[in-house]
Parts: sequence; structure tokens; C-alpha cells
Amino acid sequence: MDISVEDLKERIEKGEHLNLIDVREQWEFDEVNIGAKLIPLQTLPNKLAELEPLKDEEIIIHCRSGKRSDNAKKFLEQNGFKNVRNVLGGIEAYLAL
Repeated sequence: MDISVEDLKERIEKGEHLNLIDVREQWEFDEVNIGAKLIPLQTLPNKLAELEPLKDEEIIIHCRSGKRSDNAKKFLEQNGFKNVRNVLGGIEAYLAL
């Protein structure tokens, strides 16, 4: 199940601990970072071992518009991650709030 930017913003503002991953490129992350861990999409396969402890936890993934993060979500699900959520509309929709 995906997550809306409104729900994400509310959870960030509450100070909730989130496993938030940004799959954009470094330069995009440098322009705008909402507190996520940067793992560019093409490096995700090499980071599976690092993410292994989160396999049963909620992971929220975002990118610019939601397309790359949707691909990342599918990839993680195919590799056994149980609770991966894509941020609908990505950082563009988040910043438009």
C-alpha cells in the first residue's frame, strides 16, 4: 500500500521514526532532502544486504515524481521485503503541499 504526501508530511512533523529512502540521484538529493537516506535507484541492488534488517519493517521510498520509487518498491518486494510504500507524486507533490 502506497502513502500520500499528506500522510508522510504529517508523520514527519510528528517526529515519527521512519525508514525513509530517497532513490533519486545525488544532485537531486543535494537540492532537496526531507530527511531520507539516499540510495540512488541504480545502486539499490548493491544495498540489499544493508537493508536486510528492515525486511519486516515499513520502508517508505520516494523520488521526484513516484516512478523510480515505484520501481524500487517492486524490486524490494521481489526480494522479500514485506512492507514497502511508495510516496505518491514524489518530492514534487510533497513540496507542493
